[in-house]
Amino acid sequence: MSQDSFDRASVARRLRTPLGALALFAALPAHASLFTGDTLDAVANGIAWVVLVVVPIIGIAVFWIVHVMPEKIAHKRHHPQVAAIHTLCLLSLVFGGLLWPIAWLWAFTRPTAYRLAYGTDKHESYHLEMADQARAGTLSEAELAHLRDELDAMERRGALPPALSGLRRQLDGMPLAARTAEGSA
Repeated sequence: MSQDSFDRASVARRLRTPLGALALFAALPAHASLFTGDTLDAVANGIAWVVLVVVPIIGIAVFWIVHVMPEKIAHKRHHPQVAAIHTLCLLSLVFGGLLWPIAWLWAFTRPTAYRLAYGTDKHESYHLEMADQARAGTLSEAELAHLRDELDAMERRGALPPALSGLRRQLDGMPLAARTAEGSA
């Protein structure tokens, strides 16, 4: 190491302390807020009310919406076990959300054993909606044939609810000409 580089390092060390002290004394006073006096108190009170009242209400609403979502999804997809998913969603609310992932997964699955046992993997409301479309004439012949096949499969298994057995009789009583006339209207 040369003498010149050693001198520069020692000069820098000697000047560091006085320059640091000068910087501390030259600093401007700091302010915690841009508000002062009564304005600061009013702003702090407003923030406190928002944190104590509004944030918990929004948090509870979001928690509720998220935990009811699997039930809404199951209803939209005509899941045959909507009532059970609804119950699991309510239990999840009670248990702090621990059961919610199970309800979410259940809402997106199709129970294969249910189809084997009952002949369909749709909720009763699906068949009633399809029947309403058939009465309105907006259901194609292929969709109507599929609806009849599902109802027949359910009837063969002996699992046709009373509302759907009445629906099956209505579909049988609807003449083909009336169905095609309603479909073209």
